[in-house]
Amino acid sequence: MRKRMRDLKKKIINFNFKKFFNKTVNDLYNFSLYNRQFLAFLILSLISCSLVRKYTINEGFNMLAFAFDFSCVMIIGSFGYFFKVKKQHIYWNTMLIIITLINFINGIYFKFFTNFVSVGLLESLGQTGEVTDAVFSKLDYTNFLYLLGPILFVVLHIYLKKKDYFNYVEKVETSRKLLGNVLIIGVIGLFMSISTLQPKDVSRLTKQWNREYIVERFGIIVYQVNDIIQTTVTHLSTLFGKEEAYDRFVEYYKTHPYKETSNQYTNVLNGYNVINVHLESIMNFLIGLKINGEEVTPNLNKLVNESMYFNNFYSQVSVGTSSDAEFTYNTSLMPVQSGTVFVSYYNRKYQTLENLLNDKKYYTFSMHGNKASMWNRDKMYPYLGYQRFYSEDDYEIDEIVGLGLSDKSFFRQTATKLEEIQTMIDEDDKYDNYMGTLIMLSNHTPWQDSTYLEGVDSLDLTYHTGKYDPVTKKEIVYDYLSSDNMESLGRYLQAAHYADEQLGSFIEYVKQSDKYNNTVFVLYGDHAAQIGRKQFSHFVNFNPETGEDYEKDDQNYIDFDQTEFELFKKVPLIIWTPNGTLSGTYSYPMGMIDVLPTISNMLGLKPTYALGNDIFNINNGNIVVFPNGNFITDKVYYTSSKGSYRLLDDLKTSKLTLDEDYISDRIKYTEDILQISNDIIVYDLLREQKERSDILENTKK
Repeated sequence: MRKRMRDLKKKIINFNFKKFFNKTVNDLYNFSLYNRQFLAFLILSLISCSLVRKYTINEGFNMLAFAFDFSCVMIIGSFGYFFKVKKQHIYWNTMLIIITLINFINGIYFKFFTNFVSVGLLESLGQTGEVTDAVFSKLDYTNFLYLLGPILFVVLHIYLKKKDYFNYVEKVETSRKLLGNVLIIGVIGLFMSISTLQPKDVSRLTKQWNREYIVERFGIIVYQVNDIIQTTVTHLSTLFGKEEAYDRFVEYYKTHPYKETSNQYTNVLNGYNVINVHLESIMNFLIGLKINGEEVTPNLNKLVNESMYFNNFYSQVSVGTSSDAEFTYNTSLMPVQSGTVFVSYYNRKYQTLENLLNDKKYYTFSMHGNKASMWNRDKMYPYLGYQRFYSEDDYEIDEIVGLGLSDKSFFRQTATKLEEIQTMIDEDDKYDNYMGTLIMLSNHTPWQDSTYLEGVDSLDLTYHTGKYDPVTKKEIVYDYLSSDNMESLGRYLQAAHYADEQLGSFIEYVKQSDKYNNTVFVLYGDHAAQIGRKQFSHFVNFNPETGEDYEKDDQNYIDFDQTEFELFKKVPLIIWTPNGTLSGTYSYPMGMIDVLPTISNMLGLKPTYALGNDIFNINNGNIVVFPNGNFITDKVYYTSSKGSYRLLDDLKTSKLTLDEDYISDRIKYTEDILQISNDIIVYDLLREQKERSDILENTKK
């Protein structure tokens, strides 16, 4: 042992650092000389991965993510040395094309959904045909930068081939040694990157709730591989993980049993008909908004003054957008972690508003002037509890606006159908009331229809200052919302103005008829408009005095960062009765998941598995959970990806100090809601619970 220690000490003393350094430099030089295609693959892949972070989450170079991307590309690239020198380019360019496509698709998808692609969405690819124009409208030159990688690689290969490079490399390359060395470097880099992870990083990776965080922390390649694994495990776990999920389910409802709510609104709507109006892409900032003194949504403005209006209401959608909104509204469950419920998990047993009302002799239906197969509604609706779905085939498609039947024609034809339904109920003892959902369409992106862009009732998007140029004597008018950098937002405002006009006509029809005196209308924005943060930042910081944005040092300037953007995504929730039963404006933080328990209390229903809250029982104590692990309360907005929170505007200047457990308790609540909701959906636990209860009941007999 002593001899070994002496030999080691001698080697250290005699170690020639200069020789080692020169050898290392020489080895690197030779590697770069004889492995130009591999290095091109490595560099182009890393540039592509950096670009997707830059043009999605604005994280161009992040050392942590770069380290993961570098290690993964090294490991992937090492297997190119399995092939002969003249065939290696096929493997590397194929891998580069795959990485490029991953980044290209994610870049486009992020602009449309503000999220990254999941392979769980492959089942929903059929839905994109309805919104192809919307997708292409968001493309710009940045989306095509990714495609330069494979092109440059081919150009390099042709150049090297002309130089007889490969015959030369064949004489000196030792493929097995290179494969081993490159693979080892990649594996070591991967383990070094893993060693920097915190427990919360691993937790977020496995839970896959916050995809932005995973891409920011782990890079796009780890994200996509993890997504494939998580999606596969999720589908396999329906066979192997049900018992564990069922135990969690039982324990949760044992500690969170359903409690009948009792407040001033209990049973106030008992025996009412219910009409839900799905306001496509209507955001809350539109309420009260004026352009040149003209109201963008005059009918909604009027309606909120006659209704129960929730102005701090958030949609909680994931990649399923409109379908997620419908699902969460009707079930008080969150969207599924992978894929979309309407496509991947439509055939589960759900406790829904429709099913609860079916038990009270309601006729339940949905109406939408689009294809029945859109978002798999024709398959999902029977499981939600709808008895009838009126789709495109049930309407005369006499006027197209945007993606399909115009809201104007839809409401006109729907009014006739509602009257027919009322007549049917009057004549059939099987039903006492009805509940229906009306889904609007004209305000769907990309908002390019000439009907509302150029019609006589179109919204003027220029800013009239009321001031006149001393030379020309003409009024100074700023071309702002119609300018190139604000084009999407401008078109959105015009489309929303059109949709509001058609909604107003329908509401006026309702007011003129005595058939709806015993009906409650619940109107909700399904999700925020698919418009980037940059445009909204310009919008809130526009200075009408100068026609430019406020400077950062101006007191009116708003730092419209990602948190402000998320807070801006509020949508309206309006509960209106023609007879004026309900009124008032409420600012409690509230999510789509809270609608079922709140409405159920008013209708005399008991949603025993609802994960949301009756807002009038919990008031400002509510926690609005988002699918990515973020949450909002009356005090803070918490960002899961950063592990940080921000006090809301009205508390920023106060001396408020939060209890040390305030955030951690709500993180735990958020994770529990997301976990239990996902378990219920994936493992069909409500059906499982019913079957086990039936077996137990039969055993007792």
